[in-house]
Amino acid sequence: MSERRARPASKNGRKSAWRRALNPPATPPAEPPAGGPDAPAPETADAASVVQATLYRDGVRVSSPASLADTFRELRDEPSGMAWIGLARPTESELLSLAEEFDLHPLAVEDAMEAHQRPKLERYGETLFVVLRAARYLDAPEEVDFGELHVFVGPDFVITVRHGAAPDLSAVRRRMEETPELLKLGPEAVLYAILDAVVDGYVPVVAGVQNDIDEIETEVFRGDPAVSRRIYELSREMVEFQRATRPLVGMLHSLMAGFAKYGTDEELQRYLRDVADHVTHTSERVDGFRQALADILTVNATLVTQQQNAEMRALAEAGFEQNEEIKKISSWAAILFAPTLVGTIYGMNFEHMPELGWSFGYPFAIGLMGLVCVSLYVIFKRRGWL
Repeated sequence: MSERRARPASKNGRKSAWRRALNPPATPPAEPPAGGPDAPAPETADAASVVQATLYRDGVRVSSPASLADTFRELRDEPSGMAWIGLARPTESELLSLAEEFDLHPLAVEDAMEAHQRPKLERYGETLFVVLRAARYLDAPEEVDFGELHVFVGPDFVITVRHGAAPDLSAVRRRMEETPELLKLGPEAVLYAILDAVVDGYVPVVAGVQNDIDEIETEVFRGDPAVSRRIYELSREMVEFQRATRPLVGMLHSLMAGFAKYGTDEELQRYLRDVADHVTHTSERVDGFRQALADILTVNATLVTQQQNAEMRALAEAGFEQNEEIKKISSWAAILFAPTLVGTIYGMNFEHMPELGWSFGYPFAIGLMGLVCVSLYVIFKRRGWL
């Protein structure tokens, strides 16, 4: 393995083109054409995971080797060159070959192989290892899709390892190549451009989530029964978003703390501070989203409880009215049952019934029926059944 070269000397002086490169327009870049630079690798068993390998000298592309071996060989032959290697879901053998060529730390290589890492910034000698969580908003399913990006930054190389569709590194590469005075500053400028692209990618996500929260508020007060599930799913996405953005604040402050030690260009320092401000703003917005969703969930639970109480009250009132009707029906049934019972007994016409030969038997029977009916009516009326 050839001896590692010292990093290119940084250039001083304000460059207006740097602002265009590190601060792209607010609108997201168009999707790169199929097979373009840094496009996702085809999902086939024998598809190469090396998306783009390029050599630069003084901020200008000098070659695009077809393989990692060619990249290593040409970089050895280019004393003042810088290699920018982009990989998507690389194989273990590819990462091991990179580790051997660029003397990457085994722990960093292991993290890049396994993925599913938290955002972090670690320095191993002259190599900086950065883990980022990119995000993009999917309009159709109204979901946030997260990708993972690992970046190795050395004195004369930048290696990006993507696990996911985001971010769009081809746009970053194009902007850097269009600004050679920025790319001339070396790997640090590439790292800052990647950080800026990841942070700018959060902007449409924040806008999409804000729109979802506005729709959820409308659905909550409209009484949509499916809104609880939507609140829960969006809350889970905000937890993931918070895990992606919150560590970036500390990471960027760690980078800023090393400005003097590592001789970072003054203009890059300014833009890194700008990226840190954007990250802080995004992190605060995400914290606000989580709190807003928690409040909406509480309001929704209160409204659901009120609706359930109203339904239970309506059922209780309906049951009470039904009981009152049953009381009335039962009362009249009892009143009508009394004369029917007396009439039935005296209608049997047995020969030895004592009242059959009694001259007052019929008036007595009629009077008995009337007395029982009046008595039952008075009793039921006093109890409020009638």
